[in-house]
Amino acid sequence: MRSVRSAPAPATGAPPPPGRGSLTKTQRRLGRDWRLAALFLAPTAALVGGLVLVPIARSIVTSTTERHGQDNVFVGLGNYIALFADEQFRTGVVNSFVYTAYAEVFKVVLGLAAALLLHHRRRGRALLTGLLLVPWVVPTVVTAFSWRSLLDPIFGSVNTLLTASGIGPLLATVQLVDSWPAGWLSDTSLAMPSVILVNVWKGVPFFTVCFLAGLKAIPADLYEAAAIDGASSWRRFVHVTLPGLRHVITVTVTLSSIWTFNNFDLIWLLTQGGPGNVTAPYVLVAYSKAILQLQYGAGAAVTLVMLPVIGGLVFVLVRLLRQDAGTKRPGSARTARWAAPARKALPWVVTAALVGLLVWASPQIFWKAAVVLGVILLIAATVGRVVSALQSQGGRRASSLVSSLGSGVAMVGLLAFVLGPLYWIAVTAFKSEGQVVMRVNDLWPTPWTLEQFGALFTNQPFGRWYLNTVLVSVASTAVALVCAVLAGYALARLRFRGAQGFTVTVLLTYVMPGALLFIPLYQLLIGVRLTDSLWSLVLTYPTFTLPFATWLLAGYFASIPVELEEAALVDGCTRIQAFGRVVLPLAKPGLLAVALFTLTNAWNEFLFAFVFITKDEYKTLPVGMQSMIAGDVVPQGQLAAASLLVSIPVVVMYAFGQRFLTEGLTAGAVKG
Repeated sequence: MRSVRSAPAPATGAPPPPGRGSLTKTQRRLGRDWRLAALFLAPTAALVGGLVLVPIARSIVTSTTERHGQDNVFVGLGNYIALFADEQFRTGVVNSFVYTAYAEVFKVVLGLAAALLLHHRRRGRALLTGLLLVPWVVPTVVTAFSWRSLLDPIFGSVNTLLTASGIGPLLATVQLVDSWPAGWLSDTSLAMPSVILVNVWKGVPFFTVCFLAGLKAIPADLYEAAAIDGASSWRRFVHVTLPGLRHVITVTVTLSSIWTFNNFDLIWLLTQGGPGNVTAPYVLVAYSKAILQLQYGAGAAVTLVMLPVIGGLVFVLVRLLRQDAGTKRPGSARTARWAAPARKALPWVVTAALVGLLVWASPQIFWKAAVVLGVILLIAATVGRVVSALQSQGGRRASSLVSSLGSGVAMVGLLAFVLGPLYWIAVTAFKSEGQVVMRVNDLWPTPWTLEQFGALFTNQPFGRWYLNTVLVSVASTAVALVCAVLAGYALARLRFRGAQGFTVTVLLTYVMPGALLFIPLYQLLIGVRLTDSLWSLVLTYPTFTLPFATWLLAGYFASIPVELEEAALVDGCTRIQAFGRVVLPLAKPGLLAVALFTLTNAWNEFLFAFVFITKDEYKTLPVGMQSMIAGDVVPQGQLAAASLLVSIPVVVMYAFGQRFLTEGLTAGAVKG
């Protein structure tokens, strides 16, 4: 998962440059360390240029062509013009907007609630944080399968539990669902809310971690001053907590919006865009046109026509990160007078516009989401008011009891929401086929059996998929790590012309969606005959892991005291020797953090593997598991066993690497 960070200032803490007389003419023009910088940046520049920038340029050219038989005919803007009359495309854009907007709203609310609960908890915070992070860690294919199983109208437990508790019939009574029992993923009115729910479940941990870090950065004396002034808990939250988190919330929502808007794998694995096209995002429309219909020009046009939207979000993100790094534009003082009122009004204008668009695009979902959100906020506000009232009346013990009870109930509910699907996977994996089909002992297998694991390796080439995933993940991580180490050091320590431009390029490729790249990369791989080959994944996976790795390591290298490197240079070491003997050993936490993130991203990747690989012997685990589902035949027991085996390595890596991960991310985030 990607981290919220600001771009490192080039050569932060680098030794002061020698006088102008000691520099050559070329060094004065290109920078003192331009030769070493060129050497260190060359691998990253080659990969980013060859696998990101060139494919995007090629995609622009492809979007102006149309395939007629074996020939591509130039049609100019014909593909773009045709999109305005394409009902499928319009539906896809609206679906992407609805999916993103509702998901972000609920992720902010639940992520902030979880962060506040953890921030004020003294005991067990580390354990609870680790448990809440599990949905973030597990592969997307596991997320999709677990929720598909739970939401199944026949075999799932959601309908059973809601019926037994009486909540299900109540939902039908107040018309939050049309009928009961509900067909969550097959009902046209419930499919999109169900997909949004799963995205929220997957994304809440990311928001929780970011908000928790933001809460720790708010000075405690602000809360003390507010308390002395008699401010209630609610007023402290409104006037201290929210302003202190404003920047973190904005950056986190912007990043998450980019990823959610371009999401493909979760929706495909849950519904494949159905029923009908009610959940099909624009990325799925592009996939259908380019890969299934072989109309590369039309598919490229679909992805590129959304580029201004993504570009706008990236522009906002860059501005925010530059502000966070302390970069001020010339003339900022002159615009401060009108900028302050505009900044205050902007959130309300954006909120009003967003609400209006949601009411227009999804009136049925809007009022249901408003009811659910209203209930959550009403409960939280009621508990807060009760606690404040008790405190004002001097009942500190009673207010503390109510606050602890409310926090405990909220934490239990949050943990049940987070861990419930994973518990379902674990117990289903150890059921016999008879127990799965007959729904006997749903929540506790009796007896426990390894039948599903045996069937998995007997009926499917699961071992081959596992080996393929290990090979691709390790190889692509090694490539990304080596390139990122060199590029990160160059950006953090070396002085050369163009450092800022290279950093911005890394940022842009960092947030560039895979949806924009899979069509030109697919054409490129076909041209060099690398489709249906593990090399296609080893070469393309760094497109989404290398920018993050470079960014993180640049921040971490900048956090290492430059005096240690200077001492090595004084002792006779060359710059490269000082880098290898001094900097790299000190950067082990950052290297391990990068390796863990890149390995996890490669382990979980679905879109590229799904598009580039069709033969069973070359499939990776996410694609192989998806192929186990044939129409309406879903081997739930075998998929549960596979999900468990896929998730265990990632969870174990995070458990053992948590200390290095925290240290690496903290140092990188402070300096990056």
